[in-house]
Amino acid sequence: MENKIYDIAVLGHYTKDTIISNEGTRHVDGGAINYGAHMAACLGSKVAAITRLSSEDKHVVEKLEQAGVDVFVKYTAKSTELVIEYPTNNPDYRIIHFKNSAGPFTVEEVNDIYSRIFAIGPSIRGEVPVNVIKKIREKNSLISLDVQGYIRIIEDNILANKEWPEIGNYLYLINVLKADAVEAEFLTGENDIKKSARILAEYGPEEVVITHRDGILLYDGKKYYESNFYPKNIVGRSGRGDTVISTYMLKRLENSPQKALDWAAAAVSLKMEAEGPFMGSKKAIEDLLRKKY
Repeated sequence: MENKIYDIAVLGHYTKDTIISNEGTRHVDGGAINYGAHMAACLGSKVAAITRLSSEDKHVVEKLEQAGVDVFVKYTAKSTELVIEYPTNNPDYRIIHFKNSAGPFTVEEVNDIYSRIFAIGPSIRGEVPVNVIKKIREKNSLISLDVQGYIRIIEDNILANKEWPEIGNYLYLINVLKADAVEAEFLTGENDIKKSARILAEYGPEEVVITHRDGILLYDGKKYYESNFYPKNIVGRSGRGDTVISTYMLKRLENSPQKALDWAAAAVSLKMEAEGPFMGSKKAIEDLLRKKY
């Protein structure tokens, strides 16, 4: 398996999520590896998931394997466990309570895995240290990084956004930065997402992808691209960004920024209509693309 080259390797903790919203309380399997790897598998890609979790949550690994994903797992004493509360109807406003962590990744966990893309999606600062990203950089892969796992720290068992003084040490190593509108404003002080995308691009990434309640903005250092969401309803807000970035990165390999962005927006529109990772078909995304984009 060491010599296999994947289309995408998704790196991040499985998160054992309790979601509280107006629809009630649900227990959901979350994390970048869950949302991002399932999405990539639905697109027919060769997918690896690199994760850490407790053996009591092995069903997550089994579901990924059933979907055709190769899972590289480190079993730990506890899985990362979060309680995600949506107190209003605004899907961008949430309070995240921290319960447990599966601990930081090591260089050894990525050493023998080769992929055209590495999508790095940590939940909390400290999960994916800079030496791990440097090791991935040596592989000449395209790297996307989700900023949420670098500005989030734990304060009184609640995840809080905190200044990220080492931002420059990380962002020059990656190709695509992913943030949501709240995170982008926090990092730049700008509530205009076009301005915040431009500021973030100055740290080194070639492209900046920002999700917001209505869609996605992309800035490639020269030009802005936008694409809207068209969900019939919003039941599954959690995992929006992980779904966007895995779809975008895969489609960007062989398509223009706008086409890749439209694919990501269409995929996440369908994903948000149900809890959990996208389990629909590639054809359903293509149908929505023809209707709306």
